[in-house]
Amino acid sequence: MEQPKGVDWTVVILTCQYKDSVQVFQRELEVRQKREQIPAGTLLLAVEDPEIRVGSGGATLNALLVAAEHLSARAGFTVVTSDVLHSAWILILHMGRDFPFDDCGRAFTCLAVEDPQAPVEALVCNLDCLLDIMTYRLGPGCPPGVWVCSTDMLLSVPPNPGISWDGFRGARVIALPGSPAYAQKHGVYLADSQGFVLDIYYQGTEAEIQRCVGPDGRVPLVSGVVFFSVETAEHLLATHVTPPLDACTYMGLDSGARPVQLSLFFDILLCMAQNVSREDFLVGRPPELGQRDADVAGYLQSARAQLWRELRDQPLTMAYVPNGSYSYMTSSASEFLHSLTLPGVPKAQIVHSQVEELQLLAAGSSVVSCLLEGPVWLGPGSVLQHCHLQGPVHIGAGCFLSGLDMAQSRALHGLELHDLVLQGHHMRLHGSPGRAFTLVGRLDSWKRQGAGTYLNMSWREFFKRTGIRDWDLWDPDTPPEERCLLSARLFPVLHPSRALGPQDVLWMLDPQEDGGEALRAWRTSWRLSWEQLQPCVDRAATLASRRDLFFRQALQKARHVLEARQDLSLRPLIRAAVREGCPGPLLATLDQVAAGAGDPGVAARALACVADVLGCMAEGHGGLRSGPAANPEWMRPFSYLERGDLAGGVEALAQERDKWGTFGPALLVRAARHYEGAGQILIRQAVKSAQRFVSTEPVERPAPGQWVVADCPARVDFSGGWSDTPPLAYELGGAVLGLAVRVDGRRPIGARARRIPEPVLWLAVGSRQDEMAVWIPCRSLEDVQDYCQPHAPGALLKAAFICAGIVSVHSELPLSEQLLRTFGGGFELHTWSELPHGSGLGTSSILAGAALAALQRAAGRAVGTEALIHAVLHLEQVLTTGGGWQDQVGGLMPGIKVGRSRAQLPLKVEVEEITVPEGFVQKVNDHLLLVYTGKTRLARNLLQDVLRSWYARLPAVVQNAHNLVRQTEQCAEAFRQGSLPLLGQCLTSYWEQKKLMAPGCEPLAVRRLMDVLVPHVHGQSLAGAGGGGFLYLLTKEPRQKEALEAVLAKTEGLGNCSVHLVEVDTQGLSLKLLGSEAST
Repeated sequence: MEQPKGVDWTVVILTCQYKDSVQVFQRELEVRQKREQIPAGTLLLAVEDPEIRVGSGGATLNALLVAAEHLSARAGFTVVTSDVLHSAWILILHMGRDFPFDDCGRAFTCLAVEDPQAPVEALVCNLDCLLDIMTYRLGPGCPPGVWVCSTDMLLSVPPNPGISWDGFRGARVIALPGSPAYAQKHGVYLADSQGFVLDIYYQGTEAEIQRCVGPDGRVPLVSGVVFFSVETAEHLLATHVTPPLDACTYMGLDSGARPVQLSLFFDILLCMAQNVSREDFLVGRPPELGQRDADVAGYLQSARAQLWRELRDQPLTMAYVPNGSYSYMTSSASEFLHSLTLPGVPKAQIVHSQVEELQLLAAGSSVVSCLLEGPVWLGPGSVLQHCHLQGPVHIGAGCFLSGLDMAQSRALHGLELHDLVLQGHHMRLHGSPGRAFTLVGRLDSWKRQGAGTYLNMSWREFFKRTGIRDWDLWDPDTPPEERCLLSARLFPVLHPSRALGPQDVLWMLDPQEDGGEALRAWRTSWRLSWEQLQPCVDRAATLASRRDLFFRQALQKARHVLEARQDLSLRPLIRAAVREGCPGPLLATLDQVAAGAGDPGVAARALACVADVLGCMAEGHGGLRSGPAANPEWMRPFSYLERGDLAGGVEALAQERDKWGTFGPALLVRAARHYEGAGQILIRQAVKSAQRFVSTEPVERPAPGQWVVADCPARVDFSGGWSDTPPLAYELGGAVLGLAVRVDGRRPIGARARRIPEPVLWLAVGSRQDEMAVWIPCRSLEDVQDYCQPHAPGALLKAAFICAGIVSVHSELPLSEQLLRTFGGGFELHTWSELPHGSGLGTSSILAGAALAALQRAAGRAVGTEALIHAVLHLEQVLTTGGGWQDQVGGLMPGIKVGRSRAQLPLKVEVEEITVPEGFVQKVNDHLLLVYTGKTRLARNLLQDVLRSWYARLPAVVQNAHNLVRQTEQCAEAFRQGSLPLLGQCLTSYWEQKKLMAPGCEPLAVRRLMDVLVPHVHGQSLAGAGGGGFLYLLTKEPRQKEALEAVLAKTEGLGNCSVHLVEVDTQGLSLKLLGSEAST
């Protein structure tokens, strides 16, 4: 389904508190732009907060200044001007403070969700969800201005939140519902019936919160999202030049101003609330300031006075989204685990992970971006993220593990963890990279107030169990109220003689009788507290490690999807690998799968995926994906595949790929075409398995000169087309309902063959009359060698001689010798069709069946119709045109029938005749008409596009293919009931299915023609693959040929359309022997 139109952001800014993280997060924004999450033309900026504790208000003002500065420079100004805001949509995302459960903050915390609609496969972080909400849910329809969004909360917003922007000015806050109990620890808005904000309470009293309760019994929570109109943003921007607010920006600090801490909601927005008086506002304190900063109260009062002057006259309104939800990401491990798990779900959540023993994961657990090898037990309510573990590992309930690799998983062997948080961290200490590991209890508090616990026990009990003393953790002069988990030097970051591992913290869970060895090793290590550790975290290495693990599990996924023949699309993964610069490992994996596949279908799909990788690497340049694939340099790998050496062929293909892949997009696209050509070779080999169902019976050979004539009807497909096309025919299983039909009373397709004394082959193509035919003599094997080039003169007829076993192109005997030895002379074969080229009525396949039937009989062999159906499949693979089985089933078998093939090899087609009510065939004849559109159908590229989409397993194509098969059975039932309206519905929906299968198969002229005919028909569809040729329709009234001709004649611009009578043929292929005539 297409994504609704979102906001075309002018600027997206991500604010962060650490200077060394700016480039890291800048790259993350750019990655998301490559994934199409952010518009291609958007200016991306990662901006460092001027000070670590500048507050959300200060960070907003600084980000607004930076955005205005960049836009001013881009517009050619030499100074910052607010004029650039008038045509800009700006999104400011605040990273906020450190988060105990993710080294990259709440914004980059991975969620246990997958986006199946995403064009590029990726982990979904909280930042991604918020980007989607801002772009497609909250933002659409808003005027130019500035959105500000925190990233410290989990939001849910319905697709159409119903926000009106009519007459809007000022600022607008987005409020989501919460319970009064939840509001006691959060902010809440008090608004009037018009939506104007009267006050903002933080941890308000019970009476204050009750005033905010709405009719639904819920309160509008301060939800971290606000929009500033251009006018209000200009007022806010104006404050950056005046002390003390200039200190909120990098310009002020660079000028020596004293830092000031501001809250976005309780400083900047609060002054705009209608019920707030100037006196109360000036003496108030934002919650971000805390109680220990009394010395800055006067400085803050001056800053608030300036805000009041600039913003007081700006209206502040609230948009309440009753169906949304808000959850602040607290430092509580229990709440964090609850947000990542679904306690009521009967199985584990597995997201972007490969797990060998799924049965060991408890219901209500969650695994995100992990590789779990061997027995790994995971208890309910536990979460694994970014881990590569090798069992046996036992993780009980209530645990969170992150950032552990396979080497470190050994430290978990023999342990059973419960209610613990174990994390691996990438560090940079004095410029050197390293790893550190932290361990805390699920119930431990990160707050400074209270007695505190560690590993879910009191400090007293912890000291007693481990032998650690308080002087190991805190300096003697640390005040008692500062002695807490945040400041305790618990975590080793450097050991004098060895690398650190999880065992350096896990020993504290159960100190062994080791003579105090673990305690001594812990004491000799350089240790940091959590507070000290955060500025040393290497966020670039953290994200790179996560990306590496994501792609490692993705490669395993790709291998499993292909080898298990799953209907999952790998195209989003292919895009991810290419856009993030690591296609090499994916190509190597696809090569391995293709080379080791015992099934040609698996190998062909792997090669098609390689073609997709190469096409993606061309980045839309280099020409169309469909095109020729017979360059001489690729013939060596093709020859390996032709003779069944799959491993050799894949290796040779890779060698050629490496040569071509270094010369730019054009050669990448051409290489992709040749990989699709290699896949076609494997399809041919799979389809040739149908040859085992081809059998002949010896019969008396007709006399030399005696003609064997095969006459055939055309066919009309009523349902299921494309499902018969290899590889769908044997991977999905096909079902097509077709009718054998006469056109204008004639059976338009046929062939005749006879033996002649001269040991040559005379081929005639064209009209039923000899004088109108094109004659092609074949006197040597060289004349037959182009049998596999479909556009060569007489290629189909030459392939018929080969498939009938009359000629062997690989024999050492010359052609004349082969013909004389077996048949005492040569053959003359003449084929014709009275239908226009590209008619869509199955001409070429039916023609192949007629040619084979006539040839075999002339050679003294009888072949049954079902055997002939499989023989045509084989012939079309030899001819290299591909194609399915529906045409020959439709035209060689009489009447109304369903052809079916199962999802297996060898490919076998079975046909069921459909019995209809008495008189219904005549009724169909009276209502069925053909309209020639005047457009020649070009199905070659359509076929390539469909096969490419099928091999990519695009979800819409897979679903549509299943629907094609399903509807065939419904169409058969409509025939059995004798219902023209039901058949019309089948035709109409069938045409929609064809268009989904092959976009582009409906030219504009054809659409106009169909629109003109709609009032007169029960249903209509283009025949065959579409794109042109014949349109067939069921009219509402009988015998409407003249009436429709009149309708079309009155309509301008339809070109050379013509209406033709059509009737069901109840004979199918007919074969007869005629008297001899003089040889040509």
